[in-house]
Amino acid sequence: MKIQDTLSKNQKQLDTSGKIRIYVCGVTVYDESHIGHARTIIVFDVLRRYLESKGAWVEIIQNFTDVDDRIINRAKRENVRASAISSRYIDNYYNDFDDLNVIRATKYPKATEHIEDMQNFIKSLVNKKIAYTSKNGVYFSVAKFPEYGKLSKKKIDELLSGARVEVDEAKKDPLDFALWKFSNEDPSWESPWGRGRPGWHIECSAMSIKYLGENFEIHGGGRDLIFPHHENEIAQSESYTSQPFAKIWMHVGMITINGEKMSKSKGNIKSIRHVLESFSSNIIRLFCLSGHYSKPIDYSEDLLQENITKWRQVESCYYEMNLAKGNGPTDEIKKIIIECQNEFNSALDDDLNTHLALSAFFKFINEINQLVASETITKSISDLAIPIFEKMIYIIGLKIPKISDEEIKTINELINKRESLRAEKKFQEADRIRDQISEMGIELIDHKNRTTWMKKEKIQSERH
Repeated sequence: MKIQDTLSKNQKQLDTSGKIRIYVCGVTVYDESHIGHARTIIVFDVLRRYLESKGAWVEIIQNFTDVDDRIINRAKRENVRASAISSRYIDNYYNDFDDLNVIRATKYPKATEHIEDMQNFIKSLVNKKIAYTSKNGVYFSVAKFPEYGKLSKKKIDELLSGARVEVDEAKKDPLDFALWKFSNEDPSWESPWGRGRPGWHIECSAMSIKYLGENFEIHGGGRDLIFPHHENEIAQSESYTSQPFAKIWMHVGMITINGEKMSKSKGNIKSIRHVLESFSSNIIRLFCLSGHYSKPIDYSEDLLQENITKWRQVESCYYEMNLAKGNGPTDEIKKIIIECQNEFNSALDDDLNTHLALSAFFKFINEINQLVASETITKSISDLAIPIFEKMIYIIGLKIPKISDEEIKTINELINKRESLRAEKKFQEADRIRDQISEMGIELIDHKNRTTWMKKEKIQSERH
């Protein structure tokens, strides 16, 4: 498998035969997670699922930034402790991403649980004279890291003129960034330099190295983190270890609204919970994976609606395969099924191209649904197709809602009753049975010689 590395601008080979360690920059827990966060986490979830399907042992660490000015400011507004704010939004995060069918990370370290690790990291940089103490805190000296700007591909003068640089007259250089900020305001901790709290960038360096080692396979997050966050992580981490930090830097494109970045000031942020109230996790995942992960995609309810139509095709394919009967030739369809599977894998092997992988998946769905339409689907074909279908939807992270054996028994009994009524030309009574089945969320599909069915996932905003 090859992944595009932001640092080298080249595709790098990923050895899927062994252990793959991934660090994903998580959320700052001062508010609800939004659809942009969802896209980043879903992309890395698909990467993990695919790597594991190839036999790799994946360890994925995703942090929570639970000490931050925005958390403190919200706590002041609500007159509660900062820990109450972070705990609330961590709980909400788990609920949101469980509902999005995201496999939980190996570990979710919190910044507040790793203060000692960060202080030891900073001590090392101070001892090497790469960091210095000012009246406001401890700062990393960018001038001591000649390769600064290598990730964002920006030159120092360019960075000075256009960057989000924190203004502080106590810094030796405007680009120097805080490793430790002096403060007596809670949350704060004692340190060798004075009471305070860590800077944002040091948190991820300390936690990623603690759990994954000094040179792990993939470091990722949203493209908005390239500068300053990831640039600063590289500078401080490579100064600390004297070796390259991550082997591959992988960045996910933003979700925009009408071409604009989501922001509170514009009032255009779409929280995950808000979108889940109207669309299911399957629809959201199809939307988030519809373009190449590195490119931005624009949030659109029309696109989400289009994915409902596609999802109905998937549901129909699944139930028709599982309810198919009879035997018949399989050579021709076997060739097409294997071709779809190979196209799906090739797309993901080539820089996790989910757009092309979904094309291969829907090619498979259309082939099966054409067999259904021509009344030529058989159990022989389904037995070949179902394992490949299940593997593909697992990797994409789609989920067919479960239906109990008791429900299946009831549905089949009602279908048999309806067919008997139709045979007796008691059409009104047969229609009443159909309505009864429909109220259970089941759609009947009448074929020439029999009736099949599918359970349609309830999607609040579906247009009829």
